[in-house]
Amino acid sequence: MHVLVTGATGFVGERLVEPLLSAGHEVRVFVRDAADYRGPREVDVYEGDLLEPETIPPALEGIDAVYYLVHSMKSGGEFEEMDRKLAANVRDAASEAGVERVIYLGGLGKEADELSGHLRSRREVEYVLEEGEYDLTALRAAVIIGGESASFEMIEQLASRLPVMITPRWVRNDCQPIAIDDVIAYLVGVLEAPETAGETFEIGGPDVMTYESMLRVTAEKLGKRLYILPVPVLTPTLSAYWVSLVTDVDRDVAHALAAGLKNPVVVTDDRIRESLPVELTPFETAVSRALGEE
Repeated sequence: MHVLVTGATGFVGERLVEPLLSAGHEVRVFVRDAADYRGPREVDVYEGDLLEPETIPPALEGIDAVYYLVHSMKSGGEFEEMDRKLAANVRDAASEAGVERVIYLGGLGKEADELSGHLRSRREVEYVLEEGEYDLTALRAAVIIGGESASFEMIEQLASRLPVMITPRWVRNDCQPIAIDDVIAYLVGVLEAPETAGETFEIGGPDVMTYESMLRVTAEKLGKRLYILPVPVLTPTLSAYWVSLVTDVDRDVAHALAAGLKNPVVVTDDRIRESLPVELTPFETAVSRALGEE
């Protein structure tokens, strides 16, 4: 199958290309600067900008499926509008080009829980892409554990730098993290499972745990002792400023991720296991691998 990967230089996208090639697919990537792309030589590289709609159609010629792995959290307070524009441009171009499938990686969380700006934007992008004239497969995930994941970087740096942490009460909300290897297995797998076309699936690892537990396990892997003191008066906004102060994570990204702590993100529908029985990676193993990558 001929596949186009957008977001190919990002955390997930750059890890997806090689497995797609290994599975026998012809892969093309869409990047802003072709000269800087350092992926496999077998890949076709197309240069363009998703904000410039006229640059997208040439990359879609002969393409059967598109992976949409674009996030714009670094765009400051305008990232939600940016996300909608980017998704709409790809939707229109893919529909015009006759693309059969679009595969999108979004975020978990129930809309009834008043999703944070980041999670709400992930869901809005899904709805924009659903309007296209192709079959959309949407995967919804919580925190992805890997060496260059912004979410994991935030957890790792907090666990390694602070022996005592004052946190919002939401630090005890449930989360179902998933290893990057498992995310890639699902992304490749749905392309090869026709029954997943036009469906939305929730994906998660084998462990449901609180953010507090995730911090403690990560601290233990780093050989640190961590004391966490949840308090009811620390708002998500204050938490976001605190996280951006303590960690090296981009300020806009840190604010978006920290604000999402208030939303429980747990798989409530595991139908995808019927089509793709991926052997899931335990959280502790995923953390060890992520720290090894760093």
